[in-house]
Amino acid sequence: MAKTRAGGGEGESRGCGEPDGPDGRELSPAEQVEELLKRAQNGFEVGEPVLDRLRTALMHQTELRSYRQRNDDRRPLRCNTYRHVFLLADGSSLLLYELEHDTGPQERFLYELYTHEDPLDAAERRVHDRIGGGGIGPGSEAEELPAWLAEELLLAMGPTRPRREYVSEASPDHARRLLRRAENADGPGEVVRELLQGALGHHIALITKPRRRGAGRDATWCRFYEHAFLLEGGGEVSLWELEHNMTADGRLVCEVYLDEAEAEVAADRHARAQGVEL
Repeated sequence: MAKTRAGGGEGESRGCGEPDGPDGRELSPAEQVEELLKRAQNGFEVGEPVLDRLRTALMHQTELRSYRQRNDDRRPLRCNTYRHVFLLADGSSLLLYELEHDTGPQERFLYELYTHEDPLDAAERRVHDRIGGGGIGPGSEAEELPAWLAEELLLAMGPTRPRREYVSEASPDHARRLLRRAENADGPGEVVRELLQGALGHHIALITKPRRRGAGRDATWCRFYEHAFLLEGGGEVSLWELEHNMTADGRLVCEVYLDEAEAEVAADRHARAQGVEL
């Protein structure tokens, strides 16, 4: 079984979701972008318009997308692909794909960055050809990341309710934009809209949920965000955003609910309608 280990030294793979700072602290999204560019062999291929958006991200999360490992050579050969999810200030998400492998002449990991899946797929095929047949991962009996391992990795990524740090700037405008994006008819009503016009602060959190994935290539996008609002008198109200592409045309949509369980039920309903497994 392929394993990841904490640490960033030569010859070691990073643990999924581990802090990357030299002092052990978790990097800010902007610092994470710089670290990705610093270690990538092809960082110059990432366009400046993409980098400008990434450097303003509010949050960052790393997910293990796929892996490959072969141990029957003179040294282990490994290939891991990470999906870096950046939450932007406008509420949208932006992805960077990082390919990590040790198929070079030296026993250390090399890194490549991609903004789209097609060039990433070509790079993975190139690295898998170097690894050769056999081993664990694509090209063997275990075609993709096993569902139980994906769940285990998500659970190991830490608490799902980070400490809230309210931002006091333009919170009513954030509430208006969020509710305006929502496409579900059963979302928060006018009473909630009026209540949030007096919000004193807001906090956005990407909620990590251990969701199972089926076999084969994972093309399903499903993310949960908690938008917490601080009200006068110290009260709090949370809106739960479901962002997904489980639509007839694969279009990315936003839905907003007053209750976390309602957002979960909606995600499961969309998945069943499209015949996909979360």
